[in-house]
Amino acid sequence: MMRQYHEAKAAAGDALLLFRMGDFYELFYEDAQEAGRLLGVTVTTRDKDKGDQAVPMAGFPYHQLDAYLAKILRAGRRAAVCDQVEDAKQAKGLVRREVTRIVSAGTITDDELLDPLASNYLAAVVFDGAKPTPGEPAAAGLAWVDVSTGAFHAAAINQRRLADELARLEASEILIVQEHEALLPSEVADRAVVTCRPASAFAVRPALDRLLKHFAVSSFEGLGFETNDPPQVLALAAAGAILGYLQETQRASLAHLERLTPSGSGSHLEIDAATWRSLEITRTLRDGRRDGALLGVIDRTVSGAGARRLAEWLRQPLVEVATIERRLDAVGELVADAALAAAVRQTLREVYDLERLVARVTTGRASPRDLASIGKTLAALPALKARLTGRRSERLAQLEQRIDLCPALHKALAAALEEACPLSSRDGGYIRAGYSADLDECRELMAGGKQWMAAYQTRMQHEAGIPAIKVGFNKVFGYYLEVTHAHTGKVPVEFIRKQTLKNAERYITPELKEYEEKVLSAEDRANALEYSLFKSLLEQAAECSSRLLSTAGSLAELDTLAGLAELARARNYCRPEIVDEPVLSIVAGRHPVLDLSEPSGTFVPNGVEIGSATSAEGAHSEEATLLLITGPNMAGKSTYIRQTALLTLMAQIGSYLPAESATIGIADRLFARVGASDDVSRGQSTFMVEMTETARILNTATRRSLVILDEIGRGTSTYDGLSLAWAITEHLHDVVGCRTLFATHYHELTELAERLAGVDNRSVAVREHEGRVVFLHQIIAGPADKSYGIHVAELAGVPRSVNERAAAILAQLEQAEAARSGAGAPPPGAAGLQLTLFETVEHPLLDELRKLDVDRTTPLEAFELLHTWRQRLLAER
Repeated sequence: MMRQYHEAKAAAGDALLLFRMGDFYELFYEDAQEAGRLLGVTVTTRDKDKGDQAVPMAGFPYHQLDAYLAKILRAGRRAAVCDQVEDAKQAKGLVRREVTRIVSAGTITDDELLDPLASNYLAAVVFDGAKPTPGEPAAAGLAWVDVSTGAFHAAAINQRRLADELARLEASEILIVQEHEALLPSEVADRAVVTCRPASAFAVRPALDRLLKHFAVSSFEGLGFETNDPPQVLALAAAGAILGYLQETQRASLAHLERLTPSGSGSHLEIDAATWRSLEITRTLRDGRRDGALLGVIDRTVSGAGARRLAEWLRQPLVEVATIERRLDAVGELVADAALAAAVRQTLREVYDLERLVARVTTGRASPRDLASIGKTLAALPALKARLTGRRSERLAQLEQRIDLCPALHKALAAALEEACPLSSRDGGYIRAGYSADLDECRELMAGGKQWMAAYQTRMQHEAGIPAIKVGFNKVFGYYLEVTHAHTGKVPVEFIRKQTLKNAERYITPELKEYEEKVLSAEDRANALEYSLFKSLLEQAAECSSRLLSTAGSLAELDTLAGLAELARARNYCRPEIVDEPVLSIVAGRHPVLDLSEPSGTFVPNGVEIGSATSAEGAHSEEATLLLITGPNMAGKSTYIRQTALLTLMAQIGSYLPAESATIGIADRLFARVGASDDVSRGQSTFMVEMTETARILNTATRRSLVILDEIGRGTSTYDGLSLAWAITEHLHDVVGCRTLFATHYHELTELAERLAGVDNRSVAVREHEGRVVFLHQIIAGPADKSYGIHVAELAGVPRSVNERAAAILAQLEQAEAARSGAGAPPPGAAGLQLTLFETVEHPLLDELRKLDVDRTTPLEAFELLHTWRQRLLAER
């Protein structure tokens, strides 16, 4: 048997080998030692090996496989499952065993190991050239697949976009050539399992051949790829590497991978990694949770497939007006027809996760319960299809057409399977009575056998005169008669002792043994028949996999649309007008996350008008393209600009918006430079991170982009920061010309509104009452007049003595500034200590020095004046 183990271990490679032995999975040698650490199982030893060394051994019951696989995967390891592939009763000699699959973070298909609400992507990255230079934008190919659903994509990118795409995908596992591992962004490598593969796994020609064979095509043009375009060839090489890895690890049919979808630049709204994180689209910054992020807040779907589809839409917002409008039409019809929406959602609550069920069917890992779930799902579809018939929305009509009822499969599953089916196909009991005459015959014999055993026990009690005789059964000895030691002297001579227990003896008789063989033979035949019928049903379902996947896609999208409609109806959202112009007009918009998380009616809505548009009548309207938003901390500047970005994103997935009305011009790229922290892993300070992100915006934003900036220029000296913020604002206005919202504490920037036609000022309204400051959270026209930093410090709990001292210092600074500028004491409400780029500020001592009559000043008086001026300067410092 150990020779069989070593052969399986060679096939498993670096994965932990789980070797099935009876009712246990065992691990040996180094795998056992590692399992002891990772899984918390006891490590023992078994017989010595050929080297006269005791063999370390650990294991766990076979029915706990999923729980231990989860622990192995959480530790970033892979597991090779080696199963018994023939019936032990029919084996001649040693039971044959084979590695049936290798499970890794990106190849999971078991529901117990998957998050029902999230996709589980396996990605592959291949770079152009043998040794790309770090820091240079080498061309790259990226492919990703969700094995549990069959979604398979590929894209030609470059090294700069790699971090953005991987951040968006949140892949569980990434395949890469070992020599190129250092080129993976550190933040991505920290979150995903990185599996290094040999360069041959990414070789172009074998990869392309592998894809052609799998998809049964003669060229890639039909799939939407051009093999004379080198970047697209890299994308195909990455896809071929994924397919090869899946063939190696799954060791089963991959028929549910039906198509490879190209995902090129310009096909969706591009969002870089920094923006993805800072806007908290799918996960919160604080703890990485779905709850509290945009996805978790707007998700009103009722199925796992619908929740995954919504996340996919957020990852790839649309850029085509017509496609967005079709989604909005569908949402609108579901909003208007509450009865239809309710019926759709109720049906979708009753169906099962068809995408993942089909994946297990095609890979041969479906259980009887999985097939029963498919049957129940098909049973619910006729009523849903009837509800959708004749709908006005083009998209709803298309989805209704794509729902395939698969009547033959439904009929077969309904006729064959019990209502409640087990997970194991080997245990029997899941085929309905009346479906197979042969199976019914075996079951009758089994049922009769149990009746015979009861009658035989009664007869033996009477004939032997031992009332306590009991008929029992175990897998080792089969059927037996058990007699307590008190009555063993009465046992008839035909009783044959089989086993001695502490308080009883166990016997068999020729008659009992003969009937046992009949019953067990019937049970074995029944299990074999049931398994054969199950395999036949599985093949029938696999033949319908393409039709089932089409249906699954329709159900997922219906759930997503109905969920968006439910959200719109419950929260009184409006339908946005989508235009292909660089304009943004939102009336009384609300932050989609805060609007739902704060008590109803407490969130203060705000509007935005930015960009230019042409009406249907041809009239052209111009608004500022860049808004400068000033005001105190905690007043709502960051909330306002984030709100604008999130509403644009929601509109481009086809969602209604939390606003009274909205006109959203399509954005090709969305940038958010909000918040920053040190990147210790790359040795970058907060300021360096901020400037790197800003450089990305200035170099890649277009006129159609939407940019939001929050506090550019912090982390360096005041003049440095102000100068950079000033120049960045001018560049975005003069060179890029994109829609920009810039929240800043540099009040000097507000003067740009007088110099640049496309710049306008906004501020957050504040009310002062009886010495207290009230933040109204309303965006109003014009710049702010104060920063109110000391009031914010008071709200934050800074000790009163510190705040009082700060107020005194502020008063001194304001007076000194007024004296320097010759303006006298600042009027109430005027901005304190403002630097300006248009005025040359002189120190008052210069004026005194000019007025000094040197000829009439004695040396002693000059010395006294010099001493006085020095003291004043020291005091100002």
